[in-house]
Amino acid sequence: MKPTPPDDPAATGPESLTFTLHATPAPLRDYASAQSRRGRLTMVLILLACAAPVLASYFTYYVIRPQGRANYATLIEPQRPLPGLALLPAQDLDGHPVPLTALKGDWLLVVVAPAGCGAVCERNLFLQRQLREMMGAERERIRKVWLVDSPGPLAPAVAAAIAATPAVTAYRVERTALARWLEPAAGHALEDHLYIVDPLGHWMMRTPADPDPARLKRDVDRLLRASAWWNRPRDAR
Repeated sequence: MKPTPPDDPAATGPESLTFTLHATPAPLRDYASAQSRRGRLTMVLILLACAAPVLASYFTYYVIRPQGRANYATLIEPQRPLPGLALLPAQDLDGHPVPLTALKGDWLLVVVAPAGCGAVCERNLFLQRQLREMMGAERERIRKVWLVDSPGPLAPAVAAAIAATPAVTAYRVERTALARWLEPAAGHALEDHLYIVDPLGHWMMRTPADPDPARLKRDVDRLLRASAWWNRPRDAR
């Protein structure tokens, strides 16, 4: 019997090699999770950096107050955010629906009055214009708003006045719906006051009826200075 020759590697061809990965080194396993944690931390830090000026300015105004200082206008606590179109339907003077939330970004001096605009309305519109001009270079951060709470055409003299530069932003709103947001002082009507709304869209101050412009100016000036870190005129943003 002939001995069986050994297998010829050349005849059978090269053997395939198989590698098995039994475990991933610890540094590679942790890299993805570390990257994820770092990304979340970065996002939190960015959000805090964006929010810090706003929080600091309000903390300065509402908490760190010099002793003996008092607001002339009434602070609204808690503040009331601008309602959306569903809660407070509004239209421009051409009848097109407009969300009042579009007014965010400026300090708002708001007058409420019917289209006929009697003596109280005229006085408040004049005060609104006067107060804005008293702010000097900071006046560009203030927008004048008239919420017309009755149907009918505007009084001609008033229509010409509100068109003067800078124009008053006039929207028509239903008085009953407006009462869900603004509220007069006890014993007064909505049209007796000016209402101050911050750039974030919160109603936060109500002036006395027939206010003293000089005393009211001090309140508005403090508000503008407290928010100077984060609020700028629209054309400067």
